[in-house]
Amino acid sequence: MANDSGFTSMATELALVSGASSGIGLHLARQFCAHGHPVVLVAPVEEELNQIAAELAGRGADVHVIACDLEQPDAAERVFAELEGSGLTVDILANNAGHGQLGLYWEVPIARHLSIVRLNIEAHLRMTSLFLPGMLARGRGRILNTASIAGFEPGPRLSVYHASKAFILSWSEALASELADTPVSVTTLCPGPTDTDFFPKADMQDTRSFQKANLMAPQDVAKAAYKAVMAGDRLVVPGAANKAMVFSRRFMSESMQAGFNEKLYEDVAPEDRTRTRGDRESRADRHH
Repeated sequence: MANDSGFTSMATELALVSGASSGIGLHLARQFCAHGHPVVLVAPVEEELNQIAAELAGRGADVHVIACDLEQPDAAERVFAELEGSGLTVDILANNAGHGQLGLYWEVPIARHLSIVRLNIEAHLRMTSLFLPGMLARGRGRILNTASIAGFEPGPRLSVYHASKAFILSWSEALASELADTPVSVTTLCPGPTDTDFFPKADMQDTRSFQKANLMAPQDVAKAAYKAVMAGDRLVVPGAANKAMVFSRRFMSESMQAGFNEKLYEDVAPEDRTRTRGDRESRADRHH
């Protein structure tokens, strides 16, 4: 369902953003629109997407909404078919949808683990397989895959999420090399802890990673991601603290890394829980 603007700015690269209803995806969409890109917003809840589309259209953006749960095996094909049927060409594919779940592996239902794999990995593969051939045929295109600094090391109590991001990181870097002599670039976004819905949905608001870590605003992550994908950078780790953390892991054993993350995912005492979801995001909105 497109708005009435009719994509009048087709000279500018059209960006598709999955997971666009909140967090990094929402602010990525805002970044693209702020720079004059028409956008396609993909997320499961149509009402939420329509509200965001109305906001962006009010700023003069060209917006197309596709309400779709990318966990479903035919979802990517439905997104592709709708855009193809509308005559819309995706120049920038931002594979951003994802989620996680805190808990010891054997205590989390297998259905939840498989849900993470489907959304964090399978959806990225399916979307890329559908949109990449057209980019190559047209001789232009950009792909942005959201991984995480979690992809650089094992994460006890968040094991499947870490593994899913390690997959995206490795696959994206390999894909970037395969495409090195083509006009299509692949950028891997590796944010650290960010003030998004990831934490409440993963039952992690009481953990040290949310309450005590260097929590970034999603606006700042999205800004760094936009700059990197437009520059064709292979990898972007937003935030000095996150860059330092990734670098320091080179000098730690796997067991040391796992132990560090295990402590990061422990709950803090109730009296030390001073952050709530949206604090950093709201503060950044006021600042900008």
